[in-house]
Amino acid sequence: MAQINPHINFNGNAEEAFTFYKSVFGGEFAKIIRFKDFAGPEFPVSENEANKLMHIALTVGTTFLMANDVPESMGRTNENENRSKISIMAESKEEAVRLFNGLSAGGQVEVPIEEGPGGSYFGMFRDKYGIEWIVDFDPINKTT
Repeated sequence: MAQINPHINFNGNAEEAFTFYKSVFGGEFAKIIRFKDFAGPEFPVSENEANKLMHIALTVGTTFLMANDVPESMGRTNENENRSKISIMAESKEEAVRLFNGLSAGGQVEVPIEEGPGGSYFGMFRDKYGIEWIVDFDPINKTT
């Protein structure tokens, strides 16, 4: 079966955001590539962007959360877009609470995490980097 891995664009703070995400999820960085790693005559990189991330991947369970910094020459990415959210299906109510509280720290809670209709445990927020998340634990539809 295909695997879906979220990929996020950042305006120069991808490494800071991913260090934060690693502190919440755990896991390891599977790959880190900086713009300077590909610098050359055919791909000039300014000093100010040399250490920014061309690609980073954090292992989260069996998937990857991935990102990059958008080069200034390509313009800024919209940090307050609202067309998509990253959804986390927690393994337990305790894990849902831990992830919700960890990732929402310094952000803006849209829907506090609490028990909802049908016994699910659900919450939504925008983290301190402008990324929108849904955290859910549904004991009835738990697949593991």
